[in-house]
Amino acid sequence: MKRLIYPALVTALVLVLTCFTGQAFASSSIIAAQDVPPRMMNPHGDDSDAGLQYMANFFDGLLQRKGAEGKLEPALAVKWERLDMLTWKFWLRKGVRFHNGNPFTAADVKFTFERLGNPDVSEFLNTGKSIKSIDIIDDYTVVIKTKQPIPWFVNNLHQIFIMDKESTETRDPGDVNIRPIGTGAYKLKEWVKGSYVRMEANEDYWEGAPPIKKVEVRPIKESSTRFAALVSGQVDIVTGIPVELFHKVKENPKLNIVSRPARRSIFLALGNKPGSPMADIRVRKAMYMAINEDEIIRKIMRGHATPAAQVPDPPTIGYNPSIKRLPYDPGKAKQLLKEAGFPNGFEVTLTGPNDRYVQDAKIAEAVARYLAKVGIKVRLDIKPKSIFFPQVAKGELEFYLIGWFDGSFDMGRTYSKIAHTRDEAKGYGGLNGAAYSDPDIDRLLESTFDMVDPAKRAKALQKLNKMAMVDKIVWIPLHYQVDLYAIQKGKGIKFHPRPDRWMVYKEISK
Repeated sequence: MKRLIYPALVTALVLVLTCFTGQAFASSSIIAAQDVPPRMMNPHGDDSDAGLQYMANFFDGLLQRKGAEGKLEPALAVKWERLDMLTWKFWLRKGVRFHNGNPFTAADVKFTFERLGNPDVSEFLNTGKSIKSIDIIDDYTVVIKTKQPIPWFVNNLHQIFIMDKESTETRDPGDVNIRPIGTGAYKLKEWVKGSYVRMEANEDYWEGAPPIKKVEVRPIKESSTRFAALVSGQVDIVTGIPVELFHKVKENPKLNIVSRPARRSIFLALGNKPGSPMADIRVRKAMYMAINEDEIIRKIMRGHATPAAQVPDPPTIGYNPSIKRLPYDPGKAKQLLKEAGFPNGFEVTLTGPNDRYVQDAKIAEAVARYLAKVGIKVRLDIKPKSIFFPQVAKGELEFYLIGWFDGSFDMGRTYSKIAHTRDEAKGYGGLNGAAYSDPDIDRLLESTFDMVDPAKRAKALQKLNKMAMVDKIVWIPLHYQVDLYAIQKGKGIKFHPRPDRWMVYKEISK
């Protein structure tokens, strides 16, 4: 009899343990489908928010942004002080270790900021080239001096991730690109490109171990596939609900939708090469007025966007509420083209990504159709973002669709990167993809660099914004996106979307 009871008890115990382990795993794990994959694991090699959101799980900055408003808070620096217009002093957090066990010190901060200026490994050249010196006072105090006043310097430090000097210098660059060694809340368990990124909690994290112990991120770019993974229950949370499938998600009783107005604006950037049609303000105005943005929002974005009249969003310093959109008026557009000497239009190439923004390719196609109606023949050049963005960085485009929000919440930084005349030595215009150049814009922008008083700075940047959007038409604004997420009901997932749209898993619990 005992021989029969013993195996049964063992079997029951195994079942109980299996059940308990499964429940424990389920309660401490999450599977997410994100609409963008990481390009690399080098935190300085990709300055797009798409890549930075992955890095924010493995690395920390001196500061971090938290909460629904993106409030700036201490991270690897416990406090900071602006000593003068050029000099910042940081007191570093003690007792922090990198994932490999190395202690975090001021030497890592110095190494990181010096590395930013190396074009072989960094897309943060604007920041890197702005640094004049980095002085280590002691292991936990560092002073950074910039070449010129940078009002947004501290506001941007949440996305300058600190690397381990020792392991980064001694490893092969290829290994640095695929194996992150940071101080972040998660350690990389496994990355299979195109399939998944697996993370495990850093139990020794300086802010306390994250509540979710295991995270699997499945980058699924194709919207219908992402939708299918959600509906079938293969994933717990999805970013970027396809707008064309929004109602199906909403009507599914097993799913909850979470949304918030996005900070990102979508707009068209134009070159102004002397002698080209777009160097004429009347042509730029005609192109603006030829595009029916309300129809784009209604038919392509399915209502999940709001019209934009400028690039910065309302929380950004420099947003100017007095700027209004030009009306959709194809008749006036034709008249302006005639006055500019192009009664029969002209030819132009519109470039854009097909895997980066909501409905990006379809928006570009619509823009081409609208411009065709006023005589402008558009050659569409739509391509993956992996090809598109390097072209933007080289400034070799003529006319392109792009999206933007400023992580520092300061329009001055935006304009220095995407509107100022390209100047590699000073780090200006690094993402000015059509090589737009206007000395008036440059002068007014540079006059704001030493303004630190918030009210004075906001007023000056609003003036600059009005010059750019009304007097010069540097860009043709289209709309602000709406961020859409879906979560499986009944799993107790607590998720609050961030203003920067990053998926930072230490902020999620269940």
